[in-house]
Amino acid sequence: MTTIRKESEKLQGKDLVQVGIFTAIYFAVVFAMAMLGYIPIFMPLLCVLVPIIGGIPFMLFLTKVKKFGMIMIMSIIMGILMLLTGMSYHSIYIGAISGLIAEMVYKSGQYRSSSKAILTSGFFSIWVWGNFVPFFTNIEGYFATRQDYGQEYIESLTRLMPMWMFPALLIAAFISGIIGGLLGRAVLRKHFMKVGIA
Repeated sequence: MTTIRKESEKLQGKDLVQVGIFTAIYFAVVFAMAMLGYIPIFMPLLCVLVPIIGGIPFMLFLTKVKKFGMIMIMSIIMGILMLLTGMSYHSIYIGAISGLIAEMVYKSGQYRSSSKAILTSGFFSIWVWGNFVPFFTNIEGYFATRQDYGQEYIESLTRLMPMWMFPALLIAAFISGIIGGLLGRAVLRKHFMKVGIA
């Protein structure tokens, strides 16, 4: 009986398929939002827009999560996808940390707590902040790969993001993730009720 229970707690192929499907959906939302980053004022706002809009598919994903590891895998994959699309590697390790915290929060609610699901959305969303780490720690390197954006863009973005924005964006990503969780729960209330999340 114990062996069967342990086996049921392990990630299986169908769990990874769910991770893959929802990561693809979430990435599509992120990619669409990222297009706004070509306008300087929208770049810092990505720490707000991505968690809020992405909260809808992420909360739907949580209705499928019943095993430890699924959230963290999704978070790490998002970091890898950011690297492949020209961003830095920071989102990978930031995503691993925030994803692990999100995993523990959701598991603490036995994968059935709506309030823990919303808090999970907040912690998960911190991965997006990782994209901004090099802007504040190595701004020359950050803009070295963005010279085609033009000097006006570089100067405008630099003015919009003084050093105090670094922790502010982290807080914004977390709070916006919670807002996204609330929005997602409201939109997907029937799905939450169907799988017994209250």
